[in-house]
Amino acid sequence: QVQLAESGGGLVQAGGSLRLSCAASGSIFSISAMAWYRQAPGNQRELVAAVTSGGSTNYADSVKGRFTISRDNTKRTVYLQMNSLKPEDTAIYYCNADIKKFALGYGYNYWGQGTQVTVSS
Repeated sequence: QVQLAESGGGLVQAGGSLRLSCAASGSIFSISAMAWYRQAPGNQRELVAAVTSGGSTNYADSVKGRFTISRDNTKRTVYLQMNSLKPEDTAIYYCNADIKKFALGYGYNYWGQGTQVTVSS
């Protein structure tokens, strides 16, 4: 069984910072891409940032220059450092990862349970 466990969400004032973490656990052979998505009430889930196993990153335009995604492959953990937070960043943030459980076979896409981020004005 593979699980993604997020932590680090909370309530912060506009202009503040939060750091989200997501640790993968279970029977894992390898992890390729890891990413953070978010979903605000009434909106579709959207990609916030992604990082490959080699460290290449990409960001949504709305967070470029404010958010930084990183990963620690030894800890099977992905991070999202969020600075200069705005009220429009308020959403549930979900961790996502492409994981292979065995050397042979396909990888599958997994989601965490989500963590709430609320930015007050």
